[in-house]
Amino acid sequence: MALVVAKFGGSSVATAERIKNVASRLVARHRAGDQVVAVVSAMGDNTDYLVDLARSINTNPPKREMDMLLSTGEQVSVAVLAMAVEALGVPAISHTGAQVGIYTDDTHTAAKIDHISAEHIRDDLSEGRIVIVAGFQGINSRGEITTLGRGGSDTTAVALAAAIQADFCEIYSDVDGVYTADPRICPRAHRIDKLSYEEMLELSSNGAGVLQLRAVEFARKYGVVIHALSSFVTDSPGTFVMKAEDIMTNDSMEGPVISGVAHDLSEAKITLRHVPDIRGVAAMLFERMAELNVNVDMIIQDISHEGLTDISFTAPLNDVEKLTPACKELSETIKADGVEINTHIAKVSLVGAGMKSYPGVSAKMFRVLADNGVNISMISTSPIRISIIIDADQCELAVRALHTAFGLDDEDSSGSVKVVR
Repeated sequence: MALVVAKFGGSSVATAERIKNVASRLVARHRAGDQVVAVVSAMGDNTDYLVDLARSINTNPPKREMDMLLSTGEQVSVAVLAMAVEALGVPAISHTGAQVGIYTDDTHTAAKIDHISAEHIRDDLSEGRIVIVAGFQGINSRGEITTLGRGGSDTTAVALAAAIQADFCEIYSDVDGVYTADPRICPRAHRIDKLSYEEMLELSSNGAGVLQLRAVEFARKYGVVIHALSSFVTDSPGTFVMKAEDIMTNDSMEGPVISGVAHDLSEAKITLRHVPDIRGVAAMLFERMAELNVNVDMIIQDISHEGLTDISFTAPLNDVEKLTPACKELSETIKADGVEINTHIAKVSLVGAGMKSYPGVSAKMFRVLADNGVNISMISTSPIRISIIIDADQCELAVRALHTAFGLDDEDSSGSVKVVR
């Protein structure tokens, strides 16, 4: 008998029929002897609908009220899924984040989990129920509803798995695991059987959208094994995300050098031209970005020439509107030559735990890109990742070329992939 947390995304519960399918899956696990906790997202595109509704009424809606509104989507999902389970003859109970004891900080629309009081879940499981929990939401110290940000249901599931010491956490979505590249642009991409937490963190933070970054961070911190699966493809073993030492096998003491190629088209490149090379300028710039809650990614400062330098960094496209006036104001204050903003870029990343002990990866990467006419404007590295910024128009070419060059192509692939949209 296993104690399992199973999270189902919005596409998995988008219709009444799909909700019934999820209920059947949960009931089958329960009857096989497992104790099951389900975490559910809002149905289909319900969250997007609610966001659009709010903004049609108020172009700048209060964040507290947005949390009140958006949390209703998951409340609908858990209630109807509990009804579907009960219809199959198994007792079930639904809970909001507040009812199940998910306590967060006070940051509306982007709250972080402080602690979880899991007594209700344990009591319900001991009574033989399937427990169904609303993802994406919690409650702060003042009793107000909070939400965890986009994709927060993954974090809810992993956090609950850690709190109740589940054997593993299953994340069901519309793809059957983590792939070596986005199969929509790289037809020879194939599913990866196992990944370390570190590799999955790099893939998630650099564009792979199967698992939310915060959920993987939570899993690594508490040692929760994640099993990424499809709600619709029943014959796929999915992808396991776990400790690196647990991945080693007798026939492969070391994994492949490269695990995957990720890409991200959601960033912009901002450059302050001819900045006076004096102490404190970079601090002023990035302190201002922090005040605006802008998540800065890659940073490059050129070598000073005649007392002037260029500072470039990347940030989310969604933040360009609010960071632009701040950068222009700073540019005038420090007497720089102005600000350039490029919203037509792509970040492409090679990820693999093997590269930290394998020389020549960067040389091969840059040669492949050069031979394919891809120009690089920024480079960033970690022990298991190399990221570059290139023109967005060259993104697909770069991903496919690197995927082939590093031996990731699936020779048996027919160009099809198990994805449901």
